[in-house]
Amino acid sequence: MSTFSTVLGAEHGALPDGASVFDDDCPAVANLDPGLLAALRRAAADAEADGVRFVVNGGWRSRAYQQRLRRDAVAKYGSEQEAARWVTTADRSAHVQGKAVDVGPAEARAWLSEHGARYGLCRIYRNEPWHYELRPEAVEHGCPPMYADPSQDPRMR
Repeated sequence: MSTFSTVLGAEHGALPDGASVFDDDCPAVANLDPGLLAALRRAAADAEADGVRFVVNGGWRSRAYQQRLRRDAVAKYGSEQEAARWVTTADRSAHVQGKAVDVGPAEARAWLSEHGARYGLCRIYRNEPWHYELRPEAVEHGCPPMYADPSQDPRMR
């Protein structure tokens, strides 16, 4: 667990390394939207049959956790505008709402990129290959076009 994670802790959405989509004792997993979590678990079970294991690197987050991430991004990127390309505000974040999950490792992201639409799991941002959200209509129609980054997503404005 990173130093940051130990500051705010699991109750705010911090995850131990290697957390599974089946780790109900982790609030970051347990507090995900039920539809997203169900789709994610179905996909993870099928991926496991292909020898691919999903790891949750980010899920539900408290407002405090998201605010901290945003402050850190502003410090790292030098401005609110640049930070917005990577981290949204707590009042707009799909993570705070439990409607987004960050998946790893690379093999899991590749598997989801190929198969995710079958479960309604779609990548939303071209610059964040780990970030997935539930789009139930994708099961029949495929995933919608991606935004370049969160700053281009109208939900984030």
